[in-house]
Amino acid sequence: MIRAQGGVWVPRSAWQAWPVSSQQASRPDRRLELQRRALASLASLPASVRELGDLFAGHGHELALVGGPVRDAFLGEAFHDLDFATSARPVETERLLRSWGDASWDIGKEFGTIGARKGDVVVEVTTYRTEAYEVGSRKPAVQYGDTLEGDLSRRDFTVNAMAVRLPELTFVDPHDGLGDLAEQVLRTPVTATQSFDDDPLRIMRAARFTAQLGFDVAEDVMAAMTEMAARLEIVSAERVRAELERMLTSRWPRRGLEIMVYTEVADVVLPELAELQQTVDEHKRHKDVYEHTLTVLDKAVALETGPDGPVPGPDLVLRLAAVMHDVGKPATRRFEAGGGVSFHHHELVGAKLTAKRLKALRFDKATIKDVTRLVELHLRFHGYGDGAWTDSAVRRYVTDAGPLLERLHRLTRADCTTHNQRKAMRLSAAYDDLEERIAALREQEELKAIRPELGGEQIMEILGIPAGPQVGQAYKFLLELRMERGPVGQDAAREALEAWWAERA
Repeated sequence: MIRAQGGVWVPRSAWQAWPVSSQQASRPDRRLELQRRALASLASLPASVRELGDLFAGHGHELALVGGPVRDAFLGEAFHDLDFATSARPVETERLLRSWGDASWDIGKEFGTIGARKGDVVVEVTTYRTEAYEVGSRKPAVQYGDTLEGDLSRRDFTVNAMAVRLPELTFVDPHDGLGDLAEQVLRTPVTATQSFDDDPLRIMRAARFTAQLGFDVAEDVMAAMTEMAARLEIVSAERVRAELERMLTSRWPRRGLEIMVYTEVADVVLPELAELQQTVDEHKRHKDVYEHTLTVLDKAVALETGPDGPVPGPDLVLRLAAVMHDVGKPATRRFEAGGGVSFHHHELVGAKLTAKRLKALRFDKATIKDVTRLVELHLRFHGYGDGAWTDSAVRRYVTDAGPLLERLHRLTRADCTTHNQRKAMRLSAAYDDLEERIAALREQEELKAIRPELGGEQIMEILGIPAGPQVGQAYKFLLELRMERGPVGQDAAREALEAWWAERA
């Protein structure tokens, strides 16, 4: 037996008799399927979770599974996190979790959250709470609440405002999150304006859940996103970046970006993307760069590989590079005398804009470096099909890309969005040829680790010089020789080095 509406879980045979509102009745089959999935998922909860519910109840406290795990149970997805809400205050929660688990931690205690592990089961338990931003603060102020219903009312969206009480497994849904889950729409438990005013980061979460779940956003939520987008400026860059990362690595990142641009949230968070709309040319002299960018993102996602491939998805670096690869175009667009349009050096301008934006969003140095480099290199391939590259040029392409080569392959292929099938086939064939040449050269020369035939110690011995800048200059000369001529052998390298040294002398 499980409890459902009004507080009583009904047996499976009675599910079809559940009363539904006129709004919910539009998708009764969907509702029923969600209920079946939830029953199967909740039946698989580990026994230790039931024990935890008994423990809290035995000490006079409420405990409920809340938020994402409940939503995912209805969607039939595996539990990734087990988040609970409780009437117990953090000190009591910590005491109970220590007696239940093998280990516990209080890293989130200031927000009322205590974590614990028992075997393979990891849980986080948070005291019922409400939170809102104080004037001038970049962090939300937390206040503890007294009821589960009050705790659910402060959550971001109705689909995340459902709970299952333990240990009796009572389903609690005061805001009809199940109905919105069936309708695949994001609504807020309270008015959207109040919700976003309490925590402006929920504006970004709306975009993230659109990308993650593939859901639509209710009209009042979209209106509030537009009206209150500027409120995101009081949220720390780290929190905004975390939501942006989760959105971009979701299943449908394009949906999230589109809603951000449509509601003007991108003007605050990712203005370089929003500004691509300025390149729309009413005379159709060039393609719509904004739509092109979204298409490149879709194609790049499709080119990601499985976990054993060279670019396992979701790959944040590749996806960020796809989003940012043309952000230099608005600043470099020029209308030429003959009616053409140029964007000279937009890849270099775009790389600088990309680095600046990612730094502002507090991305880590490695991500900034890699994404910026891909933006800078994304045009390097163009022209390959017009004239054969020398082996030296191919080596430089590989060397300049370094560990980003496989991502660069995918970004370059994704960047071909032409509707001209003949041109698309020609570009694809040209890149196939380039990849084949890279593979052949790599096999011949171990291209991934190009080194001169003579190392630093040998250079010093041959030239009779001590360690210092001259050794580095000689090494660079030999590397250039290696790039230009391929493997020449140590004897030929020595002769070339001595001749170079004699000319300098």
